[in-house]
Amino acid sequence: MGIKDRRTKILLSLFLLTGVDFSPVAFSDQIQQAFDLPMNQKTRGTLSGLLKEGMIAKADGQTAPLPPDAPALMTTSAVDPSHYHLTESGFADLCFQFPFFRFLKDKWDGQWRIISYEIPESKREMRDRLRREMQGWGLGPWHRSFWLTPHPVIERLKNLIFGKEEEKYIQAFNASHAFGDREVLIEKVWETKKLDKQYRTLFKTWHDTLSEAAEKTDKFRKVVDGYVNLLKIDPGLPAELVGENYVGFEAYNIFKEIRTILLG
Repeated sequence: MGIKDRRTKILLSLFLLTGVDFSPVAFSDQIQQAFDLPMNQKTRGTLSGLLKEGMIAKADGQTAPLPPDAPALMTTSAVDPSHYHLTESGFADLCFQFPFFRFLKDKWDGQWRIISYEIPESKREMRDRLRREMQGWGLGPWHRSFWLTPHPVIERLKNLIFGKEEEKYIQAFNASHAFGDREVLIEKVWETKKLDKQYRTLFKTWHDTLSEAAEKTDKFRKVVDGYVNLLKIDPGLPAELVGENYVGFEAYNIFKEIRTILLG
């Protein structure tokens, strides 16, 4: 899946399996294999932590943590019939790692966020740490030291740097677009034509995968792996900026069709 963090895997799997409906999911053998989420003690512990944080919830409304010796969650077993679903908090957290999801559900407020930071070379470790933290915020390089995004990230940034040395190096703004060619701006900042080619390549890979003589679960795992790699870099621009026919929206719809075919 290209993701090692179990927390992220769980949140991502719940969204990819149900979308913006946040429908309940049972971690069957098939789901465990497809998302590389064996229901061992570590996974159960991560589920317990997410329940406590309110990032996920049980379908029956119970949010109590799973006991340490809880058995695997399987749809075909009466051992533990629990179903889990993503919450609004979990979705918000996931969107800071995969910004593409946000505007599938939420409406863009029309505001741009501009972030400027000039951290000296002597503070390279600090600068690199900040960049890692802001990965997945849909930021694109506008000019030297200026980054642009349509996502509501200012509050997250404030919480991230509050009381830290980084504060003195960072400026952030909310702004509206006054004039200028937005298509030129979007291509300059996010290189959407390059991303379009990457999605087209993914479509071919998906076609080849579906044509393979392999188990459906194995095929779905390959489909997910390739998709996640692109979701990591898609800035998640709203339809107001890229149009309803944006290739990323097309990919999401194709993925849902494949999911139905392979998972039933």
